[in-house]
Formats: sequence, C-alpha cells, structure tokens
Amino acid sequence: MRTVLALETSCDESAAAIVAGRRVLAGAVASQMEEHARWGGVVPEIASRRHVEALPALIARVLEESGLAMADLDAVAATVAPGLAGALLVGSVTARTLARLHGKPFLGVHHLEGHLCSVHLGDPLPAGPYLVLLVSGGHTELIRVDGPGAYTRLGRSRDDAAGECFDKVARLLGLGYPGGPAIEAAAAGGDPGRFRFPKGRVSLPEGGFHPYDFSFSGLKTAVLRQVQRLAGEGAPLPVADLAASFEQGVAEVLVERSCRCAVEAGLETVVLVGGVAANRRLRRLMAEATAARGLSWRVAPLAYCTDNAAMVGLAAVERLEAGGRSGISLGVAARFPLEQAGSLYAPQPPF
Repeated sequence: MRTVLALETSCDESAAAIVAGRRVLAGAVASQMEEHARWGGVVPEIASRRHVEALPALIARVLEESGLAMADLDAVAATVAPGLAGALLVGSVTARTLARLHGKPFLGVHHLEGHLCSVHLGDPLPAGPYLVLLVSGGHTELIRVDGPGAYTRLGRSRDDAAGECFDKVARLLGLGYPGGPAIEAAAAGGDPGRFRFPKGRVSLPEGGFHPYDFSFSGLKTAVLRQVQRLAGEGAPLPVADLAASFEQGVAEVLVERSCRCAVEAGLETVVLVGGVAANRRLRRLMAEATAARGLSWRVAPLAYCTDNAAMVGLAAVERLEAGGRSGISLGVAARFPLEQAGSLYAPQPPF
C-alpha cells in the first residue's frame, strides 16, 4: 500500500492530504472564498499568494495528524494541469522541492483525473466501464472510464461550464459568490416550474444536434432577459423562483444527456463528480432518472466534490502503483487534455 503526500493548488483552494492506498489518513484545506467574494470571482494573483502562505502550515498539519514523517512516505504529488498557471506553480514547486530534499519520487497529477478518482473515496463502484459526469466551475464533461488512465471524452460544454454559469447567474440575481451554494440556498423556497429556460444544444456541421454536448451561454442569456422583463414591470424580482427555475434547467439537461449517453454507449453506471455534484437537486434528479432507466449511479462523497488534495493523492497512488513517475523538470499547464494525462509520467515531460 503506497502512501503519498498530495498538494492541490489549481485555483482558490489550498489543500494538502496524505493518502495510503484508498484511505485518507489526513486532509486539510485553506479556503480563500471570502477574499475572492469581494471581487465577485477568483483573482489569480491573490490566489497564488495565498497558496504560498497556506501550504507550509497545511503540510505540517497533515503530517502531524497522520503521525507520519517525510521518511515514511513513498512519493510526493501535486496538481500540474489544468488550472491557474501561477497557482499551479506554487503547489508543483513545493512538491518537487520536498521530493528532491527527501529523495522521494514526484508525481504531477491531472486535476480532472483527481476528480475522476474522488468517487473511490465513497461507496465501491460496480465493475466498469462506466460513464462519469464531471461538472465543476471550469469543466462540464462526459467521460467514459475503462480503467485507471483509460479515458474517452464523449461530451462536453462548448462554452460556459455549468459551475461558471451558476456564478454568472448568481451575480445577476445579486446572490454573491460562489454561485453554486448561493443559487441552491435561494432556490430552496422557489418554484422550479415558474420559468422555463432553454436547454442549449450544439449544432452539428452536417445538420442536427450533438446528442451529448452542452451549451449554457443561451441559458444564462435567457435568465438575463427574464430579469430585464420583470424589472421593466416594476414588481419585486422573484429571486427564489428564478433561482429554482435556473437550477432545475441546469440539472435536467445534465441528467438527460448523461443518461442518454450511458444507455447509447452500453454503460450501466453513471458517476457524478466535481463541485456541482454537491447540488442536492442534481443528485435527486440523477437518482430518479437512473432508476427509471435501469442504471446504477454513484456520486463522490460531499466532502470530496470540490477541489481537495485527497483526490489528487488517490490519483497519484494509482499512477505510482502502475509504475508511474514524473520527471522533476515537469512544469505546469493552464490547459491540458485529460486524454494525455499519461504523458505526465513519460521520460520526456510534455511541458
């Protein structure tokens, strides 16, 4: 059983964890949410500086909580792509430095592979292959998983990610940042059927529509138009109904296309991961839809839906057990396809 110290600094959460096999021995997160909320979104320079300040204490904390020393570890890992380049550098340089100082292997981890692994921290998965709906602030993707490192993307958002759309609509409704929890809280007392917003589709060059891809920019614009119409009428804005109707629209399209993709691809299990996977309405609709279609479903534990280092550690353990090692010269990349995650462990680093 391999034991890894993992760091996650891809955006605005500083995190460290120690993972042994598929067990989380210790984990700690320093959130920057309140600071970025003042600006209505993540400020990259602030995020990078806060990572520098937070990581030493987080690493010390997880070592103490796990009862381990650096000498007891088998490797050190960090997220290296995708994400904010400056933020990624903080975690990567820290991990590579610790690896060199203590003579440990270094593993650079793809952030999305971490999310894919997060479901293993919950209930056991049925035998694969299976379909993953990865839905977060920066990504909305349908990914077929045939095994560790064997990924095929079957669908994606062509514009805004679902989480990004939550942030923008929350700002439009005056609900603040981050948008996911704010929309969910406001929607709790609203009528999800009062407004019917469009379910964006992606046209194919030869005609028709892509069956599994997503588009959320039109939905965001439809909410804006509705707000403008209501404001023009001079009545109080029905924020709860708008939030509930928007949340229902996003959840419905995510669930419908995920289930259709799973059925048509011959996959029996749908897995839900990423920050938006914490949304209760999405979870409920997914449970109902999969049951109606004879599919099983799994979701990452609530504590591991948003960015965390435990999922990075789990991905690193899988790669380490398969003989993976990253070169100490491996850099970071703001964008890098999941399908090429295996090249992070090649003799010649991809960046």
